[in-house]
Amino acid sequence: MPIATNGSSIEVSNLKVLKNFAYKIAKQIHIGDTIFLYGQLGVGKTTFTRFVINYLQKKTKSKVTEIPSPTFTIMYEYLVKKKLIHHYDFYRIENYKEINNIGIFEDKEVITLVEWPEKIKFKPKNRIELKFSYSKNFSCRKIKIKLCGNCKNYEI
Repeated sequence: MPIATNGSSIEVSNLKVLKNFAYKIAKQIHIGDTIFLYGQLGVGKTTFTRFVINYLQKKTKSKVTEIPSPTFTIMYEYLVKKKLIHHYDFYRIENYKEINNIGIFEDKEVITLVEWPEKIKFKPKNRIELKFSYSKNFSCRKIKIKLCGNCKNYEI
């Protein structure tokens, strides 16, 4: 049963809710899909990514690894059984030309998670866009969901 639909928002009041939401998405993503994670510093983008990757590792009985933020390295790569996952963080990238040099979408046989995707000029067709934001009093977070391409069929 879906917990959200395209264009809807969910409230994330604690880590358990974020983890459950990340697991729902992790159960449905496929090779070739991209997840864009928008939002301010500290709003939960890397934590969400950690939950997604660790879920896929557990599901495939792979070694569960630490998932650090790639803010300084720009990208980390994870091999989960036969699925390759790229986790990017473009916080320190100055402009889209630097991203072109990285070759982010050259390999079509990966699952891609991108923090700070605002800096990407050309977006892939099959993607999930998650916009994280704080409530006015910072007591919880909200995630607005946009599904594009084949991802529109996902039940999140």
